[in-house]
Amino acid sequence: MSTSQSKMPKGPATPSEPRVYGAVNWVGFRSLYLKEVRRFLNVVTQTVFAPMITTLLFLAIFTLALGRAVEVVKGVPFAQFLAPGLIVMAMVQNAFANSSSSIVISKIQGNIVDVLMPPISASEFVFAYALAGATRGLIVGLATAVAMTLFVDLKLDNLALALLFGFLASTMMATIGMVAGIWADKFDHMSAITNFVITPFTFLSGTFYSIDRLPEPFYSIAFFNPFFYMIDGFRSGFIGSSDAPTWLGLTVMFGMNIALMTLAWRMVSTGYKLKS
Repeated sequence: MSTSQSKMPKGPATPSEPRVYGAVNWVGFRSLYLKEVRRFLNVVTQTVFAPMITTLLFLAIFTLALGRAVEVVKGVPFAQFLAPGLIVMAMVQNAFANSSSSIVISKIQGNIVDVLMPPISASEFVFAYALAGATRGLIVGLATAVAMTLFVDLKLDNLALALLFGFLASTMMATIGMVAGIWADKFDHMSAITNFVITPFTFLSGTFYSIDRLPEPFYSIAFFNPFFYMIDGFRSGFIGSSDAPTWLGLTVMFGMNIALMTLAWRMVSTGYKLKS
């Protein structure tokens, strides 16, 4: 038998066995999460440092404009009261932007199929995008808090509480961004959500003031704003005082996250505006 004949296969090629995944495709989940994290880290100047500078400008403007008129709020200097609200505001806005912009861009460019085709379940899709958005929010919050220590005497009353509310707030907004990104067909839709929903709810939730100063019925209405609880709870981790009970804030935050993730899961699992 010749050498060429000896190298020929003796039978039909056997197809490789399909890869078997467990209940959770950890490889796919990790890959999607890292893709989203690396996406914003590749432009860290725009995604981390720019919001940090913007938040510092807010701090400077409000302390200069109101610092003398409102010197103490809830027993702490106005700057110490204001800083945590500004930090969490930057966190949630960037968590929302991370997931919403990623999905909208993928839909417009037509490469959303690269995420839908791999063996990744709807649950893995939702958790990967939500955690990536929360990661960006926490990184922005940490960078902003460190920068603020140069100008404000920030004191942490309860680090665990601040981290918990910061994580829940960032996750909630990243999930809202996911839902909005799936629903939106173009950037105009995202701009409308940001300008007419996210920004007003954030600014009217006690970011710059204590709701104790609000007259009725606005004081009572504030308790129906979920954004109020994430800012109030995060701030209580710094100054040790809050407008609402901590247990109520945690209940609202956990409830909102569960409801929003369920909605996002439903949209992804049915392919709503993703597979058409």
